Amino acid sequence: MSQRLAFVAVLLGAVLWGTTGTAQTFMPQTVHPLAVGASRLAVGGFALLIIMLILRKINFRNWPWKATIFAALAMAIFQYCFFTSIRLTGIAIGTVVAIGSAPMFSGVIEWLILKRRPTKVWLTATSLAVVGCVLLFSNKEGLIVNPIGVTLSLCAGLLFAFYTLFNKTVLEKADAIPSVAVIFSLSAVMLMPFLFIFKTEGLLTVPGISTTIYLGIAATSVAYILFSTGLRQIPSSSAVTLSLAEPLTAAILSVLVVGERLDLISWSGIALLLGGILVLTLSGRKEKAALN
Repeated sequence: MSQRLAFVAVLLGAVLWGTTGTAQTFMPQTVHPLAVGASRLAVGGFALLIIMLILRKINFRNWPWKATIFAALAMAIFQYCFFTSIRLTGIAIGTVVAIGSAPMFSGVIEWLILKRRPTKVWLTATSLAVVGCVLLFSNKEGLIVNPIGVTLSLCAGLLFAFYTLFNKTVLEKADAIPSVAVIFSLSAVMLMPFLFIFKTEGLLTVPGISTTIYLGIAATSVAYILFSTGLRQIPSSSAVTLSLAEPLTAAILSVLVVGERLDLISWSGIALLLGGILVLTLSGRKEKAALN
């Protein structure tokens, strides 16, 4: 896969993540958000794991377990921090702080751990995307700036950055689909207790089951396979910046499907987000040359 296609794969994965919020509107409101997160990981992870085991695509003897466990743990705790932060401070603030901070955390981690200095293209694209993300949600009314919620959102952003870094290490020794299957199955096992702690009434109804299947297969399995496939070819910091297509997609769907309205500032934010993503995606060849 060329680096340009790798950027597109990561971008498509982020777009699928962006459908999560709209899809959850079809889920019965009696189901706790964290229970939704646990069930989507279980469906996505276990379904892939069973298929990979049947096809004998996983070699457990030579599997990079250390990086896999760290990646699974980061993803499991991310779910807790992210959904709890949303509950405390609202969807807009929680999403912007978590997803918006992840690229910066990823760039710092790569700089400190991998000794890879951020490129000018990455800095430009990330700056445009983060500012656009903030502007996108600036018109939301009733925002609650809860210090604990914001702290948990920052923790979620940091955990997603670490997940991406650990996942990239796993992908050096394993293919994308088996990697997603094992990592998310382990994450699902870690989150299973939440299915018994929080409310799940309505989860086994037709809307609950159909929504969970979509979230597990499309917004989790397929999305993370695309993300992981592209991640093999590009720096983790670039992949995390492209993940900002998630709130962009969520905003567009809120207008087209849910019927929400955005003001001029929010549309300016969408333009900046698109600009940042395009700068990063279209610079694929130059960045590849710089890395080589």
